[in-house]
Amino acid sequence: MVGFSSPFGGGREDGDDLFDEYDEFVPANVPDPGRFLEGHDVLAGDEHLDFHDLTREIFEERSVYDMTFGYNLARLNLDVRHRDAGYRYAYEQSSSSPGSQARQDAVETGSDAYAPGDASDDVAVLRAEFTPTTPFCPQSDTLTVGSFRAWNGLADRHGYDLVRVRVAEMHHRADGINERLADLEASFRETGSVEGDSEADGETGGPQRGGNGGCSQGTGGSTRGYGADAPF
Repeated sequence: MVGFSSPFGGGREDGDDLFDEYDEFVPANVPDPGRFLEGHDVLAGDEHLDFHDLTREIFEERSVYDMTFGYNLARLNLDVRHRDAGYRYAYEQSSSSPGSQARQDAVETGSDAYAPGDASDDVAVLRAEFTPTTPFCPQSDTLTVGSFRAWNGLADRHGYDLVRVRVAEMHHRADGINERLADLEASFRETGSVEGDSEADGETGGPQRGGNGGCSQGTGGSTRGYGADAPF
């Protein structure tokens, strides 16, 4: 898969040890599940790898990139310099199995009217929790909103009717960011559209790419993305 050209190099495939491979699940190099995933079936091993590999493709197509590091956001999970950062996933216990009948019926009939709330007893839901590299990452709003729109806008790729997204509670603006994500989720459930309210998009340079620096900003970073946490 072709990504953006980047001065930051590739990964283990380029002869260094800065990144795990996409087919490796290394528990010590991914964040621990937080409160949003408590009480649900957290994905690990092959289940995590399968969904995260699809995530890489979806994020590439929708340009969900961390602009500090210059790479697809899915790659943050593999970056051994940020072992506690990235996404963890959990299958929501109250939901049905992936690829619910409601979505399948909509696909087979060619209907555009399907919305996740249409069949509350038959909805497959995945929870995704993002842990940024620092508690003050200014890109966390942009990246989580972009992730929500990418996953749910291309839901036919993974078979879940809804991917719920939240930022980890360690972020200093977690309450505000998560409130906005909940509003987007409610709008998506009602309308089937991932756009929701774009009021805050102008503050962060767009719904997917981070326009005002990245997660290292505030801890030695800069708006150019060449900071203390940048992967040189």
